[in-house]
Amino acid sequence: MDNIRNFVIISHIDHGKSTLADRFLEITKTVPKNKMREQFLDTMDLERERGITIKMQPVRMNYILNNKNYILNLIDTPGHIDFNYEVSRSLAAVEGAVLLVDVTKGIQAQTIHNLDLAKKQNLEIIPVINKIDLFTPYRAEGSGAGPQARIEETKKEIANLLNVEPSGVLQISAKEGTNVEELLEAVIKRIPPPKGKESLPLKALIFDSKYDSYKGAIAFVCVFDGKIKKGEKIYLIQGKIKGEAKEVGIFKPHFSISEELKAGDIGYIATGIKEAGKVMVGETITKIETPDVKPLPGYKMPEPMVFLSIFPENSDNFDLLRTALEKLKLNDAALIFKAELKEALGRGFQCGFLGLLHAEIVIERLRREFGLDLILSTPSVIYKVLATNDKESLIYTSSDWPEPAKIKKTQEPWVEIEVLTPKKYLGTILKLLGSIESKQVKTDYLGEEKIKLVYQTPLREIITKNFYDKLKNISQGYASMNYRILDWREVKLVKLDILILGKKEEALSKIVPEKEAYRQGKKIVEKLKEVLPSQVFSLPLQAAVGGQIIARETIKATRRDVLAPLYGGDYTRKRKLLERQKKGKQELKEKGKVRIPSRVFLEIFKSG
Repeated sequence: MDNIRNFVIISHIDHGKSTLADRFLEITKTVPKNKMREQFLDTMDLERERGITIKMQPVRMNYILNNKNYILNLIDTPGHIDFNYEVSRSLAAVEGAVLLVDVTKGIQAQTIHNLDLAKKQNLEIIPVINKIDLFTPYRAEGSGAGPQARIEETKKEIANLLNVEPSGVLQISAKEGTNVEELLEAVIKRIPPPKGKESLPLKALIFDSKYDSYKGAIAFVCVFDGKIKKGEKIYLIQGKIKGEAKEVGIFKPHFSISEELKAGDIGYIATGIKEAGKVMVGETITKIETPDVKPLPGYKMPEPMVFLSIFPENSDNFDLLRTALEKLKLNDAALIFKAELKEALGRGFQCGFLGLLHAEIVIERLRREFGLDLILSTPSVIYKVLATNDKESLIYTSSDWPEPAKIKKTQEPWVEIEVLTPKKYLGTILKLLGSIESKQVKTDYLGEEKIKLVYQTPLREIITKNFYDKLKNISQGYASMNYRILDWREVKLVKLDILILGKKEEALSKIVPEKEAYRQGKKIVEKLKEVLPSQVFSLPLQAAVGGQIIARETIKATRRDVLAPLYGGDYTRKRKLLERQKKGKQELKEKGKVRIPSRVFLEIFKSG
C-alpha cells in the first residue's frame, strides 16, 4: 500500500483538467498511442461537445520512479458550479489534490471553492499553474506586461491563497506536456499513501455507481479496510441490503477485471442488485459475515434548489421516463424526482436540480440516451410558506401553492454570491449586479488586476434570470462566480394564474414576487397571443392574481365570409346570415374547449 497514491485534479472550468489527465495517460502508457484522443476521460458525447467535464472519472495508472512501481489512482473532476457535488464525493476517496490554475485567468471563484472543500478533507495540495505555452516571447510582444511577469503574478496569487512560497508552485503546459513528468513525481513524493489495513473487515465507500442490465448496480468504491474477491457475499450497511460481488475490478479507465480489491484501492464491485435505487452513493459495503462494522461517514446529501416539471410528449412513455430517471439517479445522486399529474399535460415528474446547467444536462441525457421527447415547465426555485395556523411548508411548484387566505408569510432563499473579475470588466459587471435585486457586502482586491465582489441576492435572481451566462458573456469568459445558500428571507409572493377562454391552465401558473406579477403576466399573455392558433370565436387570454385580472390579450376569431355565395338581393337576407354566424360563434364560445398543442407550452417555457 506504500506504493499507492490516490489523488484528484481540481480547478475552475476550462483551466485544463482533462488535458492534463490526457498527458498523465500518455506518460504512464495507460492508453496506447493509437487509441489516444483528446479529453479521453470525458466519455459522454455531451462532455466532448461542450468541452466540459460533467461526471467524475476514475482511472488507474502505473508509473515507475527510481525502480519502484507506483499505482496512481486519479479521479478527474468537473469544474462547473452545478457539479460541485461530484467534486466533494471524489475528495472523500483520495489523500491529495492537484490544484490547477490557468495562468491567463488566474484564481477563479471555483478554484477557491474547490480548494476549501479539499482543505476540509485535510488533503495534501499541490499547486500548479497551467498554459505557460501561451506565453511565448512572440505572443507576448506588445501585450504590456511581459510573459514572465504574468506567470509570477499568478504564482503569487496561489502562494497567498495557500500560504506557501511562490517557488513551490509548479509551472506546466498540459497541452505541450511541459513539466508534466515533474508533476507526476511531485504527486508520488508529496501525497501520502492510504492508511487502511487489509487485516480488518471490509469497509468500502461508494462514491459513484451506474446500472448494467446483466450485472445489476455497479458500485464505484474506495476500499478503506479489508479486501474483496469475486463471488464473496456483500452487505450494504445503511440500506441493510445483501448482494454478491459478481465481478470486481479497476478502471483502466474502462472496466478491467481483477482478482481482488484491497485496502487503498479504487475500483468497482458489480453487486448483482437489480433495483437501481437501492445502491446509494455514500453507502458503506462490507461482507455478509461482518454486518456490525461501523459505517464510513459518507456524504452530506445535496439540496436541490431549482425545480421544473418534465412530461413525456407521448403519454404512453410515462413508464419509460420513470425508468430513465431511476437509472440517471443511480449515476447522479443530486437528482431528485416525484410523480405529478397535470390535466393539460398528463402524468410527469417534478424534478429537483442543483442549477440550470445540471437541469439542462439531465434533460439532454433523457433525450439522447432514452429517446424521449419531453415537455418542460419553466424552472423555479424553492419557496417557504407559513400558514395562518403557523405550519411551515416548502413550495416546489405553483400547484403546491395554498389559498391566499391561508397564507401568513412567504419566504425565499437568499444566497451570497462571489464574483471574481479582471479590473477592466468591473464597470459592466457592477451594472449587471445593479440590474438584479441585490445588496453589496464587500469588495476585495486580489493582486493588482483581480477584484472579488461579494453580494447578497435572492436565489431566483440567479436562476430565473440566467445570471451566470450573462456574466460570462459580458466578461468574455474571464469573470467567474460561486454562490452559497445563506438563509430564508421574507418576500411578498403571489401565484400568477393564466386563463384561456376563462379556464385556468395550471401548467402555465407560476409563483412570482408581487411587484413583478403584472410584467410577467403581460409577457405570458402576449407570448400566448403569438403562438396559440386562432379559433372560430374570439379567444380571451388573461393573467390573474387571486382572482383579479391584471393583464389581458385577445386572439381575434377567424372569419368565414358567409356572404360570398350571395349575388346582391335584399340587405335583410345578408343581415340574417351575419346574425346567424354571430349567434353560432357565441354558442361555440360558451360550449367550446380550446385544445392547446404541446408546442405552445414548449414556446412559453422557452421564453421564460
